Amino acid sequence: MDNNQIISHTVYDVLIIGGGAAGFFTAINAAEKNPELKIAILERGQEVLNKVKVSGGGRCNVTHAQFVPKELTKRYPRGEKELLGPFHSFMTGDTITWFEERGIALKIEEDGRMFPVSDSSQTIIDCFVKEVERFGIEVINGASVKAFSEENNQWKVLSNTQEYICQKLVLATGSNPKIWKMIAQLGHTIIPPVPSLFTFNIKDQRILDLAGVATDVSIKVTGTNGKELLQSEGPLLITHWGMSGPAILKLSAWGARILEPLHYNFEIQINWLFDASEEDTLENLMDCKSVNPKQTVQKYAQLGMPKRLWQRLVMASGIDVTETWAEISKIKLQNLANQLTKSHFQVEGKSTFKEEFVTAGGVDLKEINFKRFESKLHSNLFFAGEVLNIDAITGGYNFQNAWTGGFMVAKAISDD
Repeated sequence: MDNNQIISHTVYDVLIIGGGAAGFFTAINAAEKNPELKIAILERGQEVLNKVKVSGGGRCNVTHAQFVPKELTKRYPRGEKELLGPFHSFMTGDTITWFEERGIALKIEEDGRMFPVSDSSQTIIDCFVKEVERFGIEVINGASVKAFSEENNQWKVLSNTQEYICQKLVLATGSNPKIWKMIAQLGHTIIPPVPSLFTFNIKDQRILDLAGVATDVSIKVTGTNGKELLQSEGPLLITHWGMSGPAILKLSAWGARILEPLHYNFEIQINWLFDASEEDTLENLMDCKSVNPKQTVQKYAQLGMPKRLWQRLVMASGIDVTETWAEISKIKLQNLANQLTKSHFQVEGKSTFKEEFVTAGGVDLKEINFKRFESKLHSNLFFAGEVLNIDAITGGYNFQNAWTGGFMVAKAISDD
């Protein structure tokens, strides 16, 4: 749009670009700390909080029950060092209290993930919308930002319909390449984005038609030279297209920058018995041979293995469907021990994990003052959420980064 077509401009104390989790949390906390502030949220879409809506299968995984700042930072492949200080100001316990003060109780699930007791993300959305209305924060939908610049100690923001002037500009735009480009024009370094949090596409007879089978494993990713590139452990879920579950998602997050240059074609080695060695496993199989000589090897799963997976690995070891423990040779036992502890699988591509589009990349963390989540290059320019080069493993950690960043920005604005 031509500048001459813009018919008016509006002045705000605080303008937040991005109507997602980080944007709303920043606005609400800033207004609560200083109700005199005139605040607006600009959102390019017709709806706000879309990512909150689909998160956690529509239940909204608000945070994770980890209450030690140092331990919490270990869930962030990018941002671990930088978030330690901020987490001492606002982290999990503060998040729980914040929502409880607004009538929303959270519950902890077995794996540590925390959800609203209602099991509905709409509860969180309704809370944010209600708070925004209570504080008189303007939410402007359909406002696509075309440019922003610093002029006379103020920020000027140009949208598709209007020009805005503000004292404090907050960018909570997530993984938006257009906004990153505008930030780069201000002199900031943008770390190029690559996917994080994805599942592995694997075609292999050993896991064909085993979708839904889950077990605890340890996994290694090896390079073409056999060198170990990554390691992970935890629950693994076999899917229709390959493998998922926390163990895989951790690998994808920590390996986001390692796996992208490989075009997501690489080899993994799985220990289906978690940390048991091949030697110890062979001994355990020898015990099975002496204790159950007449039993068919394939029929009864051993060593705590899921039955269907056990049967596939037995077949892959060259053991016939009718062979008993007494009949099995030492070589076949060795093959089985190897399949159980060192199964090799070829990964050929990736798939997005549910609706959780998480990207590694964004504004270089070296250029941010994390006491305020403010640009070191421009005063009164703040960042919250995934616009920064911060991302986490799955489990509520990415939202916790949004809450912490939003709180720190709000605090900095109200302290000024």
